[in-house]
Amino acid sequence: MRFAYDFTSLPVLLLSFACLAGVIAFVVILVLQSFARTRATKRFGDPDLVASLGSWDAGPRRAVKGSLLALALTLAFVALARPQFRHGTRLIPATNLDVVVVLDYSKSMYARDISPSRIQRAKAEVARLIHDVAGARFGAVAFAGEPMAFPLTSDGAAIAKYFQQLDPNDMPVGGTATARALEAARDLLARDPKSKDHVRVIVLVTDGEDLEGDPVQVAQSCANEGTRIDVVQIGGRAPEVIPDVTADGRVTGFRKDDRGKPLTTELSSEGEAQLAKIASTTGGEIVRAQKGETGIDVIAHSLAKMMREELSEKVETVFAEEYAWPLALAVLLLLIEASIGEAPKRASARLRAVTSGLGHEANAEGGSGASARPGGRLRREEDARA
Repeated sequence: MRFAYDFTSLPVLLLSFACLAGVIAFVVILVLQSFARTRATKRFGDPDLVASLGSWDAGPRRAVKGSLLALALTLAFVALARPQFRHGTRLIPATNLDVVVVLDYSKSMYARDISPSRIQRAKAEVARLIHDVAGARFGAVAFAGEPMAFPLTSDGAAIAKYFQQLDPNDMPVGGTATARALEAARDLLARDPKSKDHVRVIVLVTDGEDLEGDPVQVAQSCANEGTRIDVVQIGGRAPEVIPDVTADGRVTGFRKDDRGKPLTTELSSEGEAQLAKIASTTGGEIVRAQKGETGIDVIAHSLAKMMREELSEKVETVFAEEYAWPLALAVLLLLIEASIGEAPKRASARLRAVTSGLGHEANAEGGSGASARPGGRLRREEDARA
């Protein structure tokens, strides 16, 4: 047996103590009333003499009625706790997982601190993530200055192909608009009719900070909707030169600024704090690339484990609430208590009085008949002598 309420929580525990205190206070009041009646009898006169003046002793009846009331009150509080008994088991079907991968396609992703490049390694590991998390639905958002989205689908290969065919040079607007990309991912989940019943995760893969919007605010909106954001931070604070890549994928040198100096990419402390805040706001995790790794495999392992354990098909024990039984018993005890009076019923007293009166009349009639019979014999004898 168990109860519907968690008695380890402070509010429920305080309410339980209050109910217990109420029962104890009720019993104490009944006992004090009994003592008060005993003291009043002693003040009135000799207890034995006072007791002889009464027609009956109501003490045992009061004790029974008080016990019934205390027990009924206890059962009512037990019913209030909603006791539950094991009723059987039920099968909980597997919960689907919706994952939107948000991948950074800014020019800085051409950096080669991760072999063969940040973007090529990220696309390969995203494809492996999709393969490892079998059974989930995937959506895609590729972004630089503007996001490009692919809706949720169970065809993971289509998502992997979508990412594979894109390059940073294909982005119509340069930059790193993380807030817009997260908003696009949030919109994908909101427009899908099935997604509201699924577990929703956004995987953000980026190497830079957002200089155009407020991604933390978007993350807060996702958190309010129950969507988690996991962040994969590629690159660190060490400057890394950015190769100049042509449309056909050939490296022709390094990108340079207007003064001819090579352009470098590095993550500022503010950007790193911003990415960490995005993850923590939604209860997600942040993974930082280390030793030539992107860190996407860590997120893939976490999602695959979620699918196997947390979201897999389960057998759950079902408990049925049986509060009606103690409540019905409490009502029954109250009815029994109400039917018991402190004094015998008046009808019974009148019946005994009538029965007693009939007995006296019968005795009187029998006595008069006996006296009449000898008188009659005397009169008959006198008539005979005459």
